Amino acid sequence: MDINFEYDAVKASDRLEIMAAQNLEKLLEKYDFIIRADVFFRKENTSSPDTGMICKIRLSAPGPQLFAEASHGNFEASIAESVSDLERQLRKRK
Repeated sequence: MDINFEYDAVKASDRLEIMAAQNLEKLLEKYDFIIRADVFFRKENTSSPDTGMICKIRLSAPGPQLFAEASHGNFEASIAESVSDLERQLRKRK
Protein backbone atom coordinates (compact mmCIF):
# COMPACT_ATOMS: atom_id res chain seq x y z
CA MET A 1 0.00 0.00 0.00
CA ASP A 2 1.26 3.46 -0.91
CA ILE A 3 0.69 6.27 1.57
CA ASN A 4 0.84 9.88 0.36
CA PHE A 5 0.94 12.80 2.80
CA GLU A 6 -0.09 16.39 2.08
CA TYR A 7 0.16 19.37 4.41
CA ASP A 8 -1.87 22.59 4.24
CA ALA A 9 -0.73 25.40 6.60
CA VAL A 10 1.13 22.77 8.66
CA LYS A 11 4.84 22.05 8.83
CA ALA A 12 5.69 18.52 7.63
CA SER A 13 6.19 16.16 10.55
CA ASP A 14 7.82 12.73 10.59
CA ARG A 15 6.05 11.95 13.87
CA LEU A 16 2.60 12.52 12.32
CA GLU A 17 3.51 10.47 9.27
CA ILE A 18 4.74 7.56 11.40
CA MET A 19 1.64 7.66 13.58
CA ALA A 20 -0.72 7.74 10.61
CA ALA A 21 1.22 4.98 8.81
CA GLN A 22 1.08 2.71 11.88
CA ASN A 23 -2.68 3.13 12.16
CA LEU A 24 -3.17 2.53 8.44
CA GLU A 25 -0.96 -0.57 8.54
CA LYS A 26 -3.34 -2.05 11.12
CA LEU A 27 -6.19 -1.55 8.65
CA LEU A 28 -4.14 -3.16 5.88
CA GLU A 29 -3.54 -6.25 8.02
CA LYS A 30 -7.30 -6.77 8.32
CA TYR A 31 -8.29 -5.60 4.84
CA ASP A 32 -5.67 -6.61 2.27
CA PHE A 33 -7.59 -5.13 -0.67
CA ILE A 34 -6.58 -1.53 0.17
CA ILE A 35 -4.44 -0.12 -2.63
CA ARG A 36 -3.48 3.40 -1.56
CA ALA A 37 -4.05 5.97 1.18
CA ASP A 38 -3.93 9.75 0.87
CA VAL A 39 -3.57 11.58 4.18
CA PHE A 40 -4.19 15.33 4.40
CA PHE A 41 -3.26 17.46 7.41
CA ARG A 42 -4.71 20.96 7.67
CA LYS A 43 -4.76 23.59 10.36
CA GLU A 44 -7.73 25.95 10.57
CA ASN A 45 -8.32 28.93 12.79
CA THR A 46 -11.46 28.23 14.81
CA SER A 47 -13.12 29.89 17.77
CA SER A 48 -13.00 26.64 19.75
CA PRO A 49 -9.66 25.31 21.04
CA ASP A 50 -11.04 21.76 20.74
CA THR A 51 -11.10 21.87 16.94
CA GLY A 52 -8.95 23.13 14.10
CA MET A 53 -6.41 20.33 13.59
CA ILE A 54 -7.95 18.46 10.68
CA CYS A 55 -6.97 15.04 9.34
CA LYS A 56 -8.57 13.74 6.16
CA ILE A 57 -7.87 10.24 4.88
CA ARG A 58 -8.92 8.86 1.50
CA LEU A 59 -8.51 5.15 0.81
CA SER A 60 -8.39 3.67 -2.67
CA ALA A 61 -9.79 0.17 -2.89
CA PRO A 62 -11.88 -1.74 -5.42
CA GLY A 63 -15.18 0.07 -5.73
CA PRO A 64 -15.89 3.61 -4.54
CA GLN A 65 -13.21 5.44 -2.59
CA LEU A 66 -13.54 5.63 1.18
CA PHE A 67 -13.13 8.96 2.96
CA ALA A 68 -13.04 10.13 6.56
CA GLU A 69 -12.37 13.51 8.14
CA ALA A 70 -11.97 14.58 11.76
CA SER A 71 -11.21 17.86 13.51
CA HIS A 72 -9.86 17.96 17.06
CA GLY A 73 -7.50 20.02 19.21
CA ASN A 74 -4.53 17.84 18.16
CA PHE A 75 -3.63 15.77 15.14
CA GLU A 76 -3.27 12.54 17.14
CA ALA A 77 -6.97 12.53 18.05
CA SER A 78 -7.93 13.50 14.51
CA ILE A 79 -5.91 10.62 13.05
CA ALA A 80 -7.44 8.14 15.50
CA GLU A 81 -11.00 9.21 14.73
CA SER A 82 -10.46 9.20 10.96
CA VAL A 83 -8.97 5.68 11.04
CA SER A 84 -11.82 4.50 13.27
CA ASP A 85 -14.38 5.87 10.79
CA LEU A 86 -12.58 4.17 7.91
CA GLU A 87 -12.51 0.86 9.76
CA ARG A 88 -16.28 1.09 10.23
CA GLN A 89 -16.71 1.74 6.50
CA LEU A 90 -14.40 -1.15 5.60
CA ARG A 91 -16.35 -3.55 7.86
CA LYS A 92 -19.55 -2.60 6.04
CA ARG A 93 -17.91 -3.10 2.64
CA LYS A 94 -16.41 -6.50 3.46
